Amino acid sequence: MNRRYFLMTSAATAAIKTARSQTPSPSDTVRVAVVGCGGRGNSHMGAWTSMPNVALAALVDVDDSHSERFIGALQRRDKKPVPMFRDIRKVLEDKNIDAVSIATPNHWHTLQTIWAVQAGKDVYVEKPCSHNVFESKQIIAAARKYNRRVQMGSQSRSSPALQEAVQKMKEGEYGDIYMARGLCFKSRNTIGKTPVEPVPPGVDYDMWTGPAPLRPFTKNRFHYNWHWFWDTGNGDLGNQGIHEVDIARWGLGVVHPTKVSAIGGKFMFDDDQETPNTMNCSFEFNVGGKIKMMEFGLRHWYSNHEAGIGGDRPGNTIGNTFYGSKGYLVIDNYNKYYSFMGPDGKPGSAKNERDRHFENFISAVRSSKREDLNAEIEEGAMSCVLMHLANISYRLGRTLHWDEKTWTVKGDPEANKMLTRNYRAPYIVPTKV
Repeated sequence: MNRRYFLMTSAATAAIKTARSQTPSPSDTVRVAVVGCGGRGNSHMGAWTSMPNVALAALVDVDDSHSERFIGALQRRDKKPVPMFRDIRKVLEDKNIDAVSIATPNHWHTLQTIWAVQAGKDVYVEKPCSHNVFESKQIIAAARKYNRRVQMGSQSRSSPALQEAVQKMKEGEYGDIYMARGLCFKSRNTIGKTPVEPVPPGVDYDMWTGPAPLRPFTKNRFHYNWHWFWDTGNGDLGNQGIHEVDIARWGLGVVHPTKVSAIGGKFMFDDDQETPNTMNCSFEFNVGGKIKMMEFGLRHWYSNHEAGIGGDRPGNTIGNTFYGSKGYLVIDNYNKYYSFMGPDGKPGSAKNERDRHFENFISAVRSSKREDLNAEIEEGAMSCVLMHLANISYRLGRTLHWDEKTWTVKGDPEANKMLTRNYRAPYIVPTKV
């Protein structure tokens, strides 16, 4: 690695201290760099270019065609072009950039966030914020050490409707909430098989691979389909499902599980995908001696709806159900909830209102208070731990017994080895941040 990228040299440390002292005031423009110019990055760019006193400051992507496409979109909207880079560390050197929003593949999220907070930047990082359990621990530690605002892209946490739903559950409107269920029934076709081929022009494939093993280039391992390979993704449990896992944990009011068990498989398709397309996951929690339960269901093909989620027509079923002693509550997708009370299922409280998640992040950047974040990184990282443990249980074919004090699986060295990974130098998530 070039010496200029070692962030913790004395010069870099001075730059970090300078950046920390330059927290934007309410009247200042917050300058944000977008890292990752794919589909989700497009939402980031749209957010930062539509808010008052927020400016898109730079674009970072290892694929020049992606960055150029974003520049074209800016020009069509009569927005000024911004600098483009392949390496996030170039952006982190710019003390005039206040924050970065990360929409890269999962295997990069934690390391890029750590680099960013070390450089004095606040961070909006897409879900899941970590690729394994070790990274969940390290991303929290880095945010705390460098006192930065770090938000995970769990948009539902900023939905007034879902905030109301969770509050009503806490207040006991539905009685004792003993179980939550997350649903991710999402039609996904086969990805087929793609051959090894030369890296496309304008792509820095070594940088794209980063912390993961360097595999021969194939189209299926690259844009979007990286989700379905263990090196770079976490399957649909870590793609769409992490939203529902996070909502379920939030509504139940739980953190660490005691037991995690998952079964499933890759059904129907003979293709390159490694991760399962069908799963049933179960989590047990002990809250002050009272047992609570969480379920998560993943299906990849034709499916029925549940609890009215998805409406009457065929399609995806994305949401949650919470079961209490007085009734049950349904969350339909991200911003809507409704409920049913008593043995007769009488309609209860309901609300539908979109989230303001990007706006919430900017507000916290301005206030310099991490407590203002609706999905502060510790919340996001702990939900990711549940997802990672379920994937480990699936891959090993057995129940895991979790020790929250040591962050290890009791009596299972093989599972504990899978809590982290072998990192490819120099892209190593540090054990000491």
